[in-house]
Amino acid sequence: MNSVMDNLVGILAVLGIFAVVALPSLIGLVRERRVDRQLRAAAGPRQETGRPPRPHSFVTTTVTAHS
Repeated sequence: MNSVMDNLVGILAVLGIFAVVALPSLIGLVRERRVDRQLRAAAGPRQETGRPPRPHSFVTTTVTAHS
């Protein structure tokens, strides 16, 4: 019975240490995904397809005095 409890305590200790080590990175991952979703929503519907925006259909020129 004593060895079963020792094994259980050891397993729980390892899981606890793993949780303490992994928790900050998991929190950061969740935060990054939230920021990515917000940026995609703010970019508008054209950025969701992955295509670059279409070029404008107008042309600009510069007129100087000597031309």
